[in-house]
This record gives sequence, C-alpha cells and structure tokens, in this order.
Amino acid sequence: MRKLKNSELDRLSVDGFKTAKKTPIIIVLDNIRSLNNIGSVFRTSDAFLIEKIYLCGITATPPHKDIQKTALGSTDSVVWEHSEDTLDLIERLKAENVRICAIEQAEDAVMLNDFVPEPETTHALVFGNEVKGVAQDVVSASDVVIEIPQFGTKHSLNISVSCGVVVWDVFSKLES
Repeated sequence: MRKLKNSELDRLSVDGFKTAKKTPIIIVLDNIRSLNNIGSVFRTSDAFLIEKIYLCGITATPPHKDIQKTALGSTDSVVWEHSEDTLDLIERLKAENVRICAIEQAEDAVMLNDFVPEPETTHALVFGNEVKGVAQDVVSASDVVIEIPQFGTKHSLNISVSCGVVVWDVFSKLES
C-alpha cells in the first residue's frame, strides 16, 4: 500500500469550494479563546463543505498567524462572519428556520449516536468556550442539546476534537 501524494487527492480549488454545493451545517463558535482551536475548526469545516462559520464574542477572526497555523488556508475557502453576541445570532438563525444544536452536557441532552438530523433543514452546531462551554442562555435557546458520549475520567473533549467528531457524525447521517 502506498500513501497518496497531495496532487493525487483530487481536492477542490478555493474557487471550486466557493461554488460547490454546501452541507447544510453552520458552525457557531461561542467565545472560543484558542486561536489554534479556531483554525482547526476552519480546517474541519473545509473538509466537510460547511456552509458558514460564525465567530462570536471574544472568538478571534482571521487573518491571524495562529489561526492560519492550523487552518492551513481554509480561512480563504470557508465563509465566516463575526457576531458580537451569540444569543442575538441564535435568535436570528432561528427566525431563518435553522435548527439550533448546542453541543453540551445538559439535562435531557440527546447522545450524539442517537441524534437524527432533520432532513431538508440547516443545522447550526454551537460549540462553547474551552472552560465554560456553551453559555447557558444559548443552551436554553437551543432546539436540541447534543452530548458526545464519553467513558473515561475527563469531563470534556477539546473543542476542535468535539467539532470534528460532531461534524463527521452529522455529515455522515445527512449523506446516508
């Protein structure tokens, strides 16, 4: 077995990405501190043709060298926008019939493996601050809270890992 070269991967160009049909998923980052986490979310979003990323509150915006270090150019392909207030954004998205899915540990949360995305619906996946998680007012305003099952001693996953796990799962379910 031979590893493939990048030139053999048949990836889209940035222009091709911009015109490609997008996956009906929006990523909302609620006050993310780490620039490396932000860049990693951009890269994951590029990999799965995510519609848009909203960078909320203190979440830094491109261009920034520490975002670029992990984004590897995906800030040029993925559409993004900054929103000062996450809750205001959530209310606006709900008015546009976007289903709001907070990724958090909460009462009555649906385990990711049991979550079924609604067909013909755009889903906004909300990921929270590295220490505080998704803000309570945003959790309360969400249509559903999704929890990633975990079995070890730690209470959470890194936000960039959580994003990769959840986006892959929802993408796979939408594609089937």
